[in-house]
Amino acid sequence: MKEARILVTGASGCVGQYTSNWLLRNTEAKLLLWIRDPDKLTAIDPNNPRVKLLIGDLRTPEKFSKEIFSATHLIHTATAWGDLERTKQVNLIAVKKILDLVNPAIIQKIIYFSTASILNKQLQPIPEARTKGTEYIQTKAKCLQELEKHSLSKKIIAVFPTLVFGGRYDNSGLFPASYLTQGLKQAVNWLWLARWFKGYSKFHFMHAEDIAYVSCQLLFNKTFSGTKISIENTGLTKIVLGQPYLSIDQAINILLNWRGLKRFISIPLWGWLIEILIKILPLNLSAWDRLSIRQRHFIHSPTTKPEDLGGTSYAKSLDDILFHSGLPKKHKFTFKR
Repeated sequence: MKEARILVTGASGCVGQYTSNWLLRNTEAKLLLWIRDPDKLTAIDPNNPRVKLLIGDLRTPEKFSKEIFSATHLIHTATAWGDLERTKQVNLIAVKKILDLVNPAIIQKIIYFSTASILNKQLQPIPEARTKGTEYIQTKAKCLQELEKHSLSKKIIAVFPTLVFGGRYDNSGLFPASYLTQGLKQAVNWLWLARWFKGYSKFHFMHAEDIAYVSCQLLFNKTFSGTKISIENTGLTKIVLGQPYLSIDQAINILLNWRGLKRFISIPLWGWLIEILIKILPLNLSAWDRLSIRQRHFIHSPTTKPEDLGGTSYAKSLDDILFHSGLPKKHKFTFKR
């Protein structure tokens, strides 16, 4: 492992920093950290002799062709969304360019980060993701399709995180907060309304520290003994990262308890009621939004967590997530004046 040279793209993001930090703490590998803004690198010491920063845009990988060619392992966490053209350039074209620049003779393993949103319960790609998804969903679905046919597919492990938490809700911690962790404060502000409804949708979640552990274990694990994986005929391995699923109703109860709020009578949000609300409310929903709402349950089987690779989860429950987020906890119900 001393001779390993690990290239991490998106190294200044939430998952990227947790992963890079884990590698520095638990291996002796040299790290090539690809970032755009060095000021965002809060959890990594850029002066560490094992760290080399590659400061530049993912859309111009030729700038770092020498470093890419020298990498023995690649962890690709970088992604883009929002702007249509940039999303296509980063999520599709840049991935192809980077893989063209790696040295197939020395590259041992590639961890490619996608999203669980493009897979069904059995870990098969959802066909509508390529046609009805947002620009982010479509590019992730199309990229997966291309990777399954790639000459390096047998060296690629595609990981599909579910809902990602990490960092502190107020961005006061060492690591940057994920979008979901940042949203906890806003979610709490809506508890007064949410506690009157009972939701049956189910979902998985995972903390970025646990994502880092699993991803890094997969990077060096050659046998996959003990873990739950899905291997396609092409050789590409697909792994969904997530703790056991929760229902929306369970999540609301946990948040209410965390904030010291009581719950009274709840109105069940049955499927037929949701369909009526979609029709009568002035909601601007895309085809993918409507498909997701009708799908309701975002669960997968199997999912992989640290325990499946001999580890211990940093955040095994939603209570653990809230604790690590730093969200203030209230022990009794209080009225606001």
